[in-house]
Amino acid sequence: MKLIFMGTPDFAVPCLEKLIESGHEVAAVFTQPDKPVGRKQVLTPPDVKVCALKHGLTVYQPNSMRDGTAMEIIREKNPDAIIVAAYGKILPKEILDFPRYGCINVHGSLLPKYRGAAPIQWSVINGDPETGVTIMQMNEGIDTGDMLLQRAIPIGIDDTAESMFDKLAQLGGDVLIEALDKLERGELIAEKQDESLATYASMLDKSISLIDWSNSGTAVHNLVRGLYSWPVAYTLLHDKKLKILRTSPCEKSGEAGKILSLDPLTVACGEGSVIIHELQLEGKKRMDAKTFLVGHKLCVGELIGE
Repeated sequence: MKLIFMGTPDFAVPCLEKLIESGHEVAAVFTQPDKPVGRKQVLTPPDVKVCALKHGLTVYQPNSMRDGTAMEIIREKNPDAIIVAAYGKILPKEILDFPRYGCINVHGSLLPKYRGAAPIQWSVINGDPETGVTIMQMNEGIDTGDMLLQRAIPIGIDDTAESMFDKLAQLGGDVLIEALDKLERGELIAEKQDESLATYASMLDKSISLIDWSNSGTAVHNLVRGLYSWPVAYTLLHDKKLKILRTSPCEKSGEAGKILSLDPLTVACGEGSVIIHELQLEGKKRMDAKTFLVGHKLCVGELIGE
């Protein structure tokens, strides 16, 4: 199959690499423009661009998909399908309708659950036992198109959004190749999504990062791992922001926000508690809880989060 690939972050890289390995012709790669990164604002290419150039592929980085420039390139390349994985731009109808097999998206959830920008993080925050990848036919809606193929994988109790990103990125590449092969052979039947089961995974921001210790220990643990490694859950300690990086749920109970034990460092929640394994105080390096307690005097019975 002759393809155009559209993607931007590291999540999309395994899909591109699998396409290259599979023997499909990748006629062009579209990705977001380079962006300034870090304190020094160094202009940095997206991960997909780095991968594409390593393989000698032609890369385009249009600022807009609606000014006709992108459509002109697509007409010239005349792909059988356009593969989209976390591209970050909305495609107009003329692009969606152009390829023979349409535009095919790799989405990191079991649609129709978790349409939208942050499906992987919300599946962890909500404590779901599983998630997966959906290969879908794109339309003008947000992840509303017909489904071509799905694969599920479990979410472990200690999985984070970051670890699930890695797993789903690899799974996405494998399922994409399977879907394309079956599509060429006429073996796929598109399935409409059940709108009554649809949920939306809104984009994350730092406003949800503050831990509410009145929630259950399980909910707090899920928030910590769902927000790792960005934007990271935090609480307040002596008027400073204390990032909580790794926890595990515990059955001990007490007043919400109260330190129940120092070895291990355990904080009570509305129901149960959490053991804090790794943390990072504002302006300091991340460290394990035992090392942290050497330099920061905390007491059993002390309240945090205030």
